[in-house]
Amino acid sequence: MVRPLLVGALLWLAGLATSLAGPIEDVLALPEASLVLGDGQRLLIAEQPDRPLVPASTMKLVIALAAIERWGLEHRFETDVYMGPDDRLWVRGGGDPSLVSEELDRVVAALKAAGVRSVQGIGLDAELFGTQVPIPGRSSSHNPYDAPVTALAVNFNTVSLRVAGGRLQSGEVQTPLTPTAQRLGRGLGEGRHRVNLVDGETALAHFGEVLLAKLRQGGIRVEAPASGAAPKIASRIAPGVVLGTVPTSARLIHTHRNALTLEQLLRNMLEYSTNFIANDLFLMLGERAGRARLADAQRTVEQWARRTFGWRAFRIEDGAGLSRGNRLSGRQMLDVLERLRPYRELLPQQDDDPDVRAKTGTLRGVSTYAGFVRHGREWRPFSLMINQPVAYGLRLQVASALARR
Repeated sequence: MVRPLLVGALLWLAGLATSLAGPIEDVLALPEASLVLGDGQRLLIAEQPDRPLVPASTMKLVIALAAIERWGLEHRFETDVYMGPDDRLWVRGGGDPSLVSEELDRVVAALKAAGVRSVQGIGLDAELFGTQVPIPGRSSSHNPYDAPVTALAVNFNTVSLRVAGGRLQSGEVQTPLTPTAQRLGRGLGEGRHRVNLVDGETALAHFGEVLLAKLRQGGIRVEAPASGAAPKIASRIAPGVVLGTVPTSARLIHTHRNALTLEQLLRNMLEYSTNFIANDLFLMLGERAGRARLADAQRTVEQWARRTFGWRAFRIEDGAGLSRGNRLSGRQMLDVLERLRPYRELLPQQDDDPDVRAKTGTLRGVSTYAGFVRHGREWRPFSLMINQPVAYGLRLQVASALARR
C-alpha cells in the first residue's frame, strides 16, 4: 500500500513531479521494499528509509569503503617467501585476494633472480585465516561465488577447466592442470567450466601444486624433501607440499607485492561481484597480531560503522552479502555512499544507462541496487532494497527512472 501523504510531501520537497507512474510506483507499492534518494543534503525520496533489510551484495560497498579508509587506494597486499634450514621453500599467506597465476610467475622470477636454483619441496603457512573459515551464507555448490576463503589462494580459489573430446584440460594457458583440478574435473561434460575448490585444505593443496609447477616451469628444481623433514610443524597435503608454520630459523628471501593496487582490486570486486575478494578483505579488516578470524572481522567492521556513522540498528555478518543475517537500512546505505562519493567511478556503470553507476545484490527473494544516478550535472546517491520476489530488471528500471526525474 502506497502512503500517499508521505510520498507526496517528499516529492514536493524535492521539486519532483507528483506523478509516480512506472517502475518507481511499482516499488513504492511493495510492502517489503525501501527506496531512498538523496542530494547530499536531504532525502528526496524516503520510502521506509530506516527499515533494516537484507542488502545482499550491496554489502560490498560497505566493505569497499572500510578498506579504503583502512589502507588507502594505493595499497598492495604482500606475501612473504622464506627458505627453511632444510631448503624447503615456505610461503606465508598475507591475505592477498588476487594472487592469480600470473602473480605466481612473478614470484618465481623474483626467486630465480635472488639466486634460488632448487628447493626441497614447499611449505604453506596459512595461519592468518586458519584452514576452514565458516562464511555465513556460503553454500556447498561448485559455483565460483561459493569459493572458500584462505590466506593463500590462487585464482580466487577457483579452477578453470575445459573438456574437449572427453579430455580434461586447464581452461587457462597460464594455469597448469594440477592433480587437485583433475580430481574436481572428473565427470564434467563437454565445454568450459569454472568450479570452486570446495574447502580450505583442498584450496591450499591446489595452491601448492600450482606453485610447484610454476617453479619447475621457471627452471627451479624441485627435489624430494629429506625423509622425516619437519614432522612436528607441518602436515603433508599434496606430494611435495606441507601445511604448517614457517620455522623460526627460516630466512625471508622475498616479499611479493601484488601488481594490483587496492583501487584496481575494488573496481574488479564491484564489477564482477567477487565474493572471495569481499570476504578476504572483510577478514583482513579484523586482523590483529597475525590472526584474522571471522568473529574479529564482524566485531571490527561493526565498531567502525558505529564510530563512523553513529549507526544503531544494523548487522554485518559477512563482507560479500551472502548472509541473510545482514541488515542495513536505506538511510544507512546512503551514509556509506556519501563517503564513497569521491570514489564513485569504482562502481560499475549500468550496461544500458551511463547515468547510473551502482552495485546490484541478488539472493533468492532479494533484489537490491545502490549507487549513484546522474541528474543534470549532479550525482545523487540512491538505495533500493527489495526483500520479496520481483522481476530481475525492475531495479535497473527504477535507477534509470530516478536519473530522469
